Amino acid sequence: MITPSSRLLWAALVLAAIAVGVSIFPEYQLPWSAIAAGFGLLALLDLYAGLKIPAPALARRVAGSLALGVRSEVTLRVANAGGLGLRMDLHDHHPPSVEAEGLPRRVALKRGEWGEVAYQVRPVARGEAQFQAAEARLFSPLGLWQVSRRTGPQTPVRVYPNFRALAKYTLLATDNRLSQIGVLQVRRRGEGMEFHQLREYRQGDAQRAIDWKATSRTQRLIAREYEEEKDQRVLLVIDCGRRMAAKDDGPDDVLSHFDHALNAALLLAHVALRQGDAVGMMTMGGISRYSEPRKSVGAVHAILNRVYDIEPTLAVPDYHLAARDVMRNLRRRSLVILLTNLRDEDDETLLPALKLLRTRHLVVLASLRESIISRALSARVDSFDRAVTHAAAADYLAQRERAFRRIGAAGAVCLDVEPERLAISLVNRYLELKREGRL
Repeated sequence: MITPSSRLLWAALVLAAIAVGVSIFPEYQLPWSAIAAGFGLLALLDLYAGLKIPAPALARRVAGSLALGVRSEVTLRVANAGGLGLRMDLHDHHPPSVEAEGLPRRVALKRGEWGEVAYQVRPVARGEAQFQAAEARLFSPLGLWQVSRRTGPQTPVRVYPNFRALAKYTLLATDNRLSQIGVLQVRRRGEGMEFHQLREYRQGDAQRAIDWKATSRTQRLIAREYEEEKDQRVLLVIDCGRRMAAKDDGPDDVLSHFDHALNAALLLAHVALRQGDAVGMMTMGGISRYSEPRKSVGAVHAILNRVYDIEPTLAVPDYHLAARDVMRNLRRRSLVILLTNLRDEDDETLLPALKLLRTRHLVVLASLRESIISRALSARVDSFDRAVTHAAAADYLAQRERAFRRIGAAGAVCLDVEPERLAISLVNRYLELKREGRL
């Protein structure tokens, strides 16, 4: 694509202005015509020279995995492969699901020179994405034209749920500072249980496990070993129905209720694995995917790679159908955690589903509550409209409380929580169940 530069347009404007004066003073028509013809010929020669300029070599550096809503840096390395100096406006063709800041960029390179430019990206949707070839708008030698060239490779990336919370949990767990993010104290499995035997100290054992009397007798580090609890199985059932597409109002909030549910599921999976439990995942509400519970570090990665590209559907969740699928897949007693967004009309399939699951499993139902409800109740009531809004929000919450009492009567453990508090609330409820011995 060829476009005139601002320099050419200003020159044309000046010639047009002079033409107005020439129309008044005809004796200057010949010099003006010569100047205009000369400038036109010069512009054509400059265009020809611009078309001969080779496209610059370009390499893109970007992480293969991006986190939803988290800013990352993309670096473009550009090299001048031509024999003359080069000026260009550089624009990278990022995926439509990614917001970018810092483009386009003006770049000037001497002969044989290379340079780097960086800009920020912020993914606003999960799944597969691809950076297309970048666009370099090259200035002709006299700067009268810009010639667009595509250069550089296509770069595929994956946008995952925001794993920053998971990384923060891991870091704080290493330093025993989980209370800073609201997580209850976690007791490692195998500690504080019934004594089993003495054995040689192994790398990674806690220092308090060392038996100093046995160590002094044998002149070797000896550690106490305790009987560990029986491993449990945890299945995360994630609703992909239409209500999970809801987003709370906020200028920078790109996370839907489904995204919050994924973040909470990943954090809980990591905690459960640290507790020695096997973790799996199942989806419902228009999308059916299943990951068998397993006790390994790869369980979190398996869940992540199974759900990172899922978006909420328009389907209405069928809880009873999901319960039958859980009963078919899990023959052994397990902890089943259902992440959803409840409404009154769900009672028809939800209550029978909970009763069916309770015949074999312990069930936790975590429902996301819109943050706008709490904001409506806490807002100052100083007008009729706000009074009506306050009353409607209070009535809505009262109906939800009645629904959760019915769910609790069916034997399920209930959580009704705002999306941003879901992850920590769910982890704490899981840890409480472990302490109470219900798992």
